[in-house]
Amino acid sequence: MKRFLPQTLPVWVLLIVIAGLLISQVATLYIVSRDRAAANDVVDLYRLNDRAYSLVQLMHDTTPEERKATASGLFNSSYALTVTDTPAVSSSIASDDELAELEDILVGRLSKFGVTDARVRRDPATREADDSSGSAPGPDIGQVERDLLVLAANFAQSDKLTASLRFADGQWLNFTEPITPVGPILSFESLPLYSLIAGLVVIMSIWSLRRLTAPYRMMETAVDRIGKDLKSPPISESGSREVRAAARAINVMQARLREYVEDREHLAAALAHDLRTPITRMRLRLELLRKSAVREALAHDLADVESIASSVIDFATFEVTEEKSERIDFWSLVESIADAYPHVSFDEDTRSRGLICMARPVALKRCVTNLVQNAVTYGKKAHLSVTRSDRTITLAIRDEGPGIPQAQIDAVFGSFVRLEQSRNRQTGGLGLGLTIARNIARAAGGDIRLSNNPGGGLLTELHLPLAA
Repeated sequence: MKRFLPQTLPVWVLLIVIAGLLISQVATLYIVSRDRAAANDVVDLYRLNDRAYSLVQLMHDTTPEERKATASGLFNSSYALTVTDTPAVSSSIASDDELAELEDILVGRLSKFGVTDARVRRDPATREADDSSGSAPGPDIGQVERDLLVLAANFAQSDKLTASLRFADGQWLNFTEPITPVGPILSFESLPLYSLIAGLVVIMSIWSLRRLTAPYRMMETAVDRIGKDLKSPPISESGSREVRAAARAINVMQARLREYVEDREHLAAALAHDLRTPITRMRLRLELLRKSAVREALAHDLADVESIASSVIDFATFEVTEEKSERIDFWSLVESIADAYPHVSFDEDTRSRGLICMARPVALKRCVTNLVQNAVTYGKKAHLSVTRSDRTITLAIRDEGPGIPQAQIDAVFGSFVRLEQSRNRQTGGLGLGLTIARNIARAAGGDIRLSNNPGGGLLTELHLPLAA
């Protein structure tokens, strides 16, 4: 069920706005429809009351025969009018309170004309009335005449109010009054307007939500970019006050993080660099000693210390070094590095030339060199392949070593992590090669992934985005 629910705040807010819009529209249309029906009922009762007064005023001084003649002259299919000795409304009890009150009003108003009783009832439209609506309007008539014909047809098909009024001499005046038909709230003419208004509300809601959530999207993008490259340019401080405040806070955070990291990198680089001076003096003094086993051991230890200092300097100065990104022919770079190692070969049919990426040249060369050197050092031989998929360049390095335990694959990217526990720098290393390589790859928009090859050995994959 959760997978069908929205996963982002803007979509939730948009759904709430649309649901609220639909509910308010339905409620509004229901209220308008009910009010229209109530207003029409009052108007129909008023029209019947007014017509009854006019007819009674016209006929109260005439003889019974003259009343019948007058009624016959005023009769038509929509407004039936008769004068008889028996009422058309046989029941003297009204069907509801409204009609009962209307009967009392009629008797009260018409009593001065000799009316002694009034009866009113509602009659549904008959089938004959439905079938006698007339032919459709012709194409040559005007709009007003067309509307009048349609309205007349609707009145002919609507329900009726039938009234019976008794004169003092016992005759009954019977007439009908059509009930005003209630048109639909939504029609083919009004539906486009409702749709346009609803569409404008949804568009304005989407625009408002994008403005409202802009700081969150900007913060997400900026933090992700800073996590990959601390030296990325600051974001623009423009837009609304909230957006500017969020952008300013992110830029200040980035500047402080960069200062913090650079201070410690400079410190590590300075310490490692300062070690070179006493190492050099010790090497010069060592040359003055006679050749012996102790002298060889000291020379070997000095070489290890010097290697450690160089690795720490490389690691510490990676972010400090100012180097611009350039377009690099990735295949040529890999080929030039592989030529320096005798135990490196390329798999057949996996050489993709002309692959261009954007990166810092010296840093990318160091990244590939570290990966190849690790494969040769720990896996004896390295088999390389360069492929392209979609917008990504992939360098796959497969060695013939023992691989890495699955639980420690992520741990080897940590600084100074060595799976080979010997103190020999030729076999154990310092534990910074993969750390530096992954930092370089991520700064270029890519990444490094390790996995154990099913056929044996470790598979290292370097993914880089193709240049535009």
